[in-house]
Amino acid sequence: MKAALGLLSAMALVATSVTCAAEEPVKVPRVGYIRSGSFNSDPYREHFVQGMRDLGWGAPRNVAFEFQNYGEDHHAAAAAVEELLRITVDVIVIGGTPAIRAAQAATRTVPIVMAAVNDPIGAGFIQSLARPGGNITGLALLSPELTTKRLELIKELMPTATRIAILQNPDNSGHQMIVKEVKPASRSIGLELRVFEARSPDDLEPAFEAMRQWQSHAAIVLDDAVFIASRAQLAAQAITHQLPLACGFREVVQAGCMLAYSASLADMWYRSAGYVDKILKGAKPADLPVQQGTKFELVINLKTAKAIGFTIAEPFLARADEVIE
Repeated sequence: MKAALGLLSAMALVATSVTCAAEEPVKVPRVGYIRSGSFNSDPYREHFVQGMRDLGWGAPRNVAFEFQNYGEDHHAAAAAVEELLRITVDVIVIGGTPAIRAAQAATRTVPIVMAAVNDPIGAGFIQSLARPGGNITGLALLSPELTTKRLELIKELMPTATRIAILQNPDNSGHQMIVKEVKPASRSIGLELRVFEARSPDDLEPAFEAMRQWQSHAAIVLDDAVFIASRAQLAAQAITHQLPLACGFREVVQAGCMLAYSASLADMWYRSAGYVDKILKGAKPADLPVQQGTKFELVINLKTAKAIGFTIAEPFLARADEVIE
């Protein structure tokens, strides 16, 4: 009789435990995502989410996404980071040197995945590409090399050009490094560079007016979250001042920049999901090597070229991955 009662008690205890376990909500990991611009104007969010889906992560089934956009003000990125830390995310996905710097200053424990950054070693985010160390890993752009390539493309299109403007954001610490590294290459192909600055969309008109007064033959726009978010204003200024513009990314050319050559940002944000997947499965950022862009694109906006009275030869057009007409 005692044995039977003991068996019944054990069965009741197991049943109670199963019921309690069933009632406990399953905790899903929270993934923070930070980008410039607004939620509705973000061209890369869906690429990241699709990358997560392809790896088996779908909201709300087994992951929760926390999206933060900080507009065109780099300084507002810090508030976005603090908000994600307040709600205790498990990992932060972020792009751009100023925003990543804000995340690094805010936490040395929460994993940070760089979706795209100019020079993570020079910026002090990682120790090396192979062994990042710390809590930061992800993907890096080859910005000095890409900027040099854009200069070469401009020189090929405009053999008589001698003055090239460089548009940089003074709040982006990576830009000074890029300019320093590309100057020797520019001199070797007979180009004089002058830097012009813009922190926000309001700064674009005076910057382009200054380029016109300097009699620039063309302009290179350095990779920056503010410039991507302000791509329509950039294109409008280029057309107004009849200035050929070489930019970094497909999205800026689609908005009206004349040409772009760079790694695909859409591909890099998609690939950043792979880092999140590994981290959520237990990997440490310090042990995940930083990768570089692998998919490069030459995109030409022929409509813009015609609008500024610029002729692009057919052999050059034939090399483009995409021509917008």
